[in-house]
Amino acid sequence: MKTLIKQPLTNLQLELLKLFSMSVSSDELLELKKIMAQYFAEKVMDIADETWDKNKWDTKDEKKFLNNHFRTPYKHLQK
Repeated sequence: MKTLIKQPLTNLQLELLKLFSMSVSSDELLELKKIMAQYFAEKVMDIADETWDKNKWDTKDEKKFLNNHFRTPYKHLQK
């Protein structure tokens, strides 16, 4: 017998389920997607702005970020 794992839905999932019960046109669906994308893009930009201000970065730092490689190097697997 399989055991089912119950995971509660998030508040966002619940709201989206309410929205899914409505029939909308393709144009309305596209508009809703754009609204959600804009909302989350603005949230990310707010976080980036807060980080910029908190670290007191300036245009000198900006140029450094644009011209340097900051990724963590991968450790190569040895055989």
